[in-house]
Amino acid sequence: MELRQLRYFVAVAEESNFTRAAERLHISQPGISTQIRQLEQDLGAALIDRSGRGASLTPAGEAVLRHARAALAAAEAARHAVAEVNGLLRGRLVVGMITACTVTPLFDALSAFHRDHPGVEISLFEDNSDRLMERVRGGTADLALIGTADTHPPGLEALPIVSERLIAAVPPGHPLTGQARVTLADVSAYPLVCLPGGTGIRAVWDRACAARGVRPDIALQASAPSAVADLAARGLGVAVLSESMVVRDDGLEARVIDDIETRAMLALVHRTDGSAALRELLTHCHRAFGGNWNGGAPAAKVIMAG
Repeated sequence: MELRQLRYFVAVAEESNFTRAAERLHISQPGISTQIRQLEQDLGAALIDRSGRGASLTPAGEAVLRHARAALAAAEAARHAVAEVNGLLRGRLVVGMITACTVTPLFDALSAFHRDHPGVEISLFEDNSDRLMERVRGGTADLALIGTADTHPPGLEALPIVSERLIAAVPPGHPLTGQARVTLADVSAYPLVCLPGGTGIRAVWDRACAARGVRPDIALQASAPSAVADLAARGLGVAVLSESMVVRDDGLEARVIDDIETRAMLALVHRTDGSAALRELLTHCHRAFGGNWNGGAPAAKVIMAG
């Protein structure tokens, strides 16, 4: 008994016709007939009733069909298991990340994965969050580190890393530093320096403004959070950033924008149908982020960006 004989038998049973089964399997009709007769000889019983115009199953054929399908499924599962293992020995992973974002645990995960699976090529590229998500959805990237305003980006699995409030960053002595509470309306009264559209921080800000009917004056935009902070430190506008983006060396004072409750998220996103190599990389990511996973890693390890 051979797997190909079982495959031919199942095809004839499902098509109820030798000719259609042969066409489906791209073999000759005499070839499929010969193999099924050999199967019948091995089992000692007729499986196909050939007396009519079609090909119907005999009682023995009915009994064998379920087992034949199970045997073929088991063989396919074995092939898939081997392919999964081979995928961890060779292959390619494409990983995207936000431009100008430093997340050392991700780099640690990539390094550990490379040591464990040197045969898998890792390609790393930068882009803004919107385009990164589209690359993952489209299958041209396997994993991406993005900034987002959505806990569950549509069509993707998301593993949150950091969740932060939006802040207004201004030089010492700016009028906002003397207020007990800073609101979106307060911040929007001044020219702003922001990250560009397509970034997570900007998405949170734009949604909040749209919800309140506010049209802010965005004076300047920069892709790197450090550039946004630098421009604000020079008095060119109020910087809209997240909490970990402002450090003492920037010469800025950060005030949480109280009435924007939506948090800016930093997350790893991927599709649900990822490869074995991707699943292994995600395991390394969990290990690398450790206790910081889903809780927000400290700024010393994660410098959040768009």
